Amino acid sequence: MPIRKPRVSVVLERPLYQRLQALAEREGVSLSSLVRDFIREALEIEEDLALAHLGEERERTWEDSEALGHEDVWS
Repeated sequence: MPIRKPRVSVVLERPLYQRLQALAEREGVSLSSLVRDFIREALEIEEDLALAHLGEERERTWEDSEALGHEDVWS
C-alpha cells in the first residue's frame, strides 16, 4: 500500500472556497494542488522576509574594521 502524504483540513468561508475553486478550474488543476502551491509560495515569501530582516540586521551592525580581507580568507 502506498504511503499517503500528510493531509490538512481547513475550514473556509464559502466565498473564499468558491474563489479558490473557480481559480483551480480556470488553471486546470485540483483544488488541493492549488492550495498546496499557494501555501508553498506563502512560505517562500515568509522565508524571503526573514532573510531580508537578517540581512538588514547584519548591514546595520556591520563594522569595516572587523571584516576579513581577501588574503585573510584565501591564504
